[in-house]
Amino acid sequence: GAPHMTEASPLRGLYAITDSQLLAGGRLLPYVEAALRGGVRLLQYRDKSDDAARRQREAEALTECCARYGAALLINDDLELAARLNVGLHLGQEDGSLAIARERLGPTAIIGATCHAQLSLAEQAIADGASYIAFGRFFNSNTKPGAPAADIVLLQQARARFSQPIVAIGGITLETAPQLVAHGADVIAVIHALFAADSATEVERRALAFSQLFKKT
Repeated sequence: GAPHMTEASPLRGLYAITDSQLLAGGRLLPYVEAALRGGVRLLQYRDKSDDAARRQREAEALTECCARYGAALLINDDLELAARLNVGLHLGQEDGSLAIARERLGPTAIIGATCHAQLSLAEQAIADGASYIAFGRFFNSNTKPGAPAADIVLLQQARARFSQPIVAIGGITLETAPQLVAHGADVIAVIHALFAADSATEVERRALAFSQLFKKT
């Protein structure tokens, strides 16, 4: 297979994605900070609301937080906000042009693409300048219900075909993550498995447990 990224790269390890419901009521910053303490390498700010002022404020706070822990922040589907804060961007298939985003954010920005369970979408994303390709869903997921589409075979095919880092997403738990890492996922993206927790302490504990999966060579 392709060479894996080095340990220092943010494009290997645990990827946390925020959820406005789970992190409501003042939990966003304490829970994110706990996740970063636990070893999160990438954080995606995902907020589909149209409260631009709040999104700007939260994204600014998260930028600062990630910088303190040496993690990378990506904004979900908002090129303008990512450009203003000089951070990364994650685009779904319906979210606008990756090529335009790459041109706008420059060669070093981390820009990721949702590729569902299709190698052809990954190929296109890479051609357009994606930093990583995200496949899913691997398991039933709370955030986006529906049948799992991606599996180990897809992961192995992607690993054999692409040198870009591979992100696995969708209903992944601590129990199911190891097999995905073993079969070529460089990055494991989680929402509920990390943030559906009763306390920041619990978030940190879970993040540490996920991060351990990447310590093995």
